[in-house]
Amino acid sequence: MLESLDEEQDAKSLARHAYRSRTQFYRLFRAMIEETPVAMRRRLLLERAAWQLSRTQLSVTDISLNANYGSLEAFTRAFRKAFRISPSLYRRMGATHTHLHAANGIHHYSGKDDTKGAYQSMDLFDIFSGQESWHTRRLLDLAGTLTDEQLDRPLTNQVKIFPWDGPDQSLRQILDRMVQTKEVWAAALTGASMPLMDNALPEDRTPSAMLARMEEADAAFHSVLTDVHNRSAWEDTFVDALCEPPETFTFGGTFAHVITFNFYRRMLAIDALRRLGVTVEGFGCPEEYLASLAST
Repeated sequence: MLESLDEEQDAKSLARHAYRSRTQFYRLFRAMIEETPVAMRRRLLLERAAWQLSRTQLSVTDISLNANYGSLEAFTRAFRKAFRISPSLYRRMGATHTHLHAANGIHHYSGKDDTKGAYQSMDLFDIFSGQESWHTRRLLDLAGTLTDEQLDRPLTNQVKIFPWDGPDQSLRQILDRMVQTKEVWAAALTGASMPLMDNALPEDRTPSAMLARMEEADAAFHSVLTDVHNRSAWEDTFVDALCEPPETFTFGGTFAHVITFNFYRRMLAIDALRRLGVTVEGFGCPEEYLASLAST
């Protein structure tokens, strides 16, 4: 079936290639593949058409002919029904996921790697680790536009994140604790000493100083976890000697912990910045980070 897309085929000719009668072929195919031969071939042709729209310069008309449609109008109707938008709009939107839902999991695939944009080859680790650092830098840059009084102004909506911490009382403390989270886990992963917590010196808690601390912790944190990621060792455990008594954690759980709680604090920081009159673009979504990569 996958090799028949460049040929004009119908159910009868497909059955002949399988050395079965049309009825036998239909029954066997439907039982094994959970899709009729004609429906599967039509879906695969549309998936290939979507791939060509997103990754080639072929005209929509040529792509419609490649998909064995007799007219551009017929192809457009079929494509719109399958993908919910017209072929032209699909191309303009730059979509790259070309698979339609199929219970059997069989899809068109081209071995040509012609994706556009630097971020297309990123996996979830790259996206979540990159966006967490990128958003934190943005927040610290925005915080640098505020006065000390604004940074230390008590929050009207104080939230207690961890049972062993008091509530975050100001924007400065929210941002500092985001940096501390990365510092503490970077130290645990690398065997370094426990960093200063809420008793850090005032000069270490300015937005620019917190940014410098974040960059240092970020480098150590991602150095370890990038190696874990490359080895697919997320379920491996390590001993956190900074705990009293020492505890064992998985690398995957640690990464998820940092991303989860820093994401929550990031939402609080965005709200605090806006209450202080700062214009914050976006709302902290990973898609904003991906869009920033596509624009560079």
